[in-house]
Amino acid sequence: MPRAGCGGLSIVTENRPVLRERVGEIEILRLNRPEKRNALDTATLDLLNADLEELATDPRLRVLVVSTTNVRALCAGADVGEPLDHDGGVRRMVGFTRMYSLIEQFPVPTIAVAVGNCVGAGAELVAGVDLRVGGDNLGLAWAGARLGVPVGPARLAPLIGVSRAKELVFTGRVLRMADAEALGLLHRTAPADEAEAVAIELAGQIVAQSADGVRELKQMFRELDSGAQRVSYENDRLLAFQQHGSGLPRG
Repeated sequence: MPRAGCGGLSIVTENRPVLRERVGEIEILRLNRPEKRNALDTATLDLLNADLEELATDPRLRVLVVSTTNVRALCAGADVGEPLDHDGGVRRMVGFTRMYSLIEQFPVPTIAVAVGNCVGAGAELVAGVDLRVGGDNLGLAWAGARLGVPVGPARLAPLIGVSRAKELVFTGRVLRMADAEALGLLHRTAPADEAEAVAIELAGQIVAQSADGVRELKQMFRELDSGAQRVSYENDRLLAFQQHGSGLPRG
């Protein structure tokens, strides 16, 4: 597959909404709906989840990088323009909760290229991975309170503390790169067009370590911070919200 990259002038040669590339022992998943700022509809979620499930069983994989084909956005959240009935809205929410679980339980380190719009589910994706590279055009925001969605505490609070997480989740305030770095959310920063390359470089530093050791350490981190329990609890609240509450907008 021709490499898409994440530069603003990149030419994407496939219509698949999630592109894949293997660089040595590093897998790069690039969201590829630039006209929607990579907002996630049901089809994209299904494809992304299938890719995550397949990659989780790959014994040769050492690091997963989640990126984009256009630096305007890593992910602008749910595709609120997708026409869905009630059952379709529930099915899409099942896809979101599955994605959150797959990211949380992924067996090797995960890195997000946090560029442009990272809003709603995009912010959850950024918070859910292990490491984050921020671009200088970052706009990171939790939109749950504005939409009435019970999401945010499970992933964000362990990263920056409960008090700071409350302010960001309750207000939906947009974090720029310097703000996110000051909070300790970002492990590297770069100009937006260079953020993916920096993420791959960071992945290479992990690949240089013991494969078995890194997998064991990843499992230890998961168990020590009780990530699975926190994500499962929030997923249950999200599904109940979609089934019995107002639910996410459905076009």
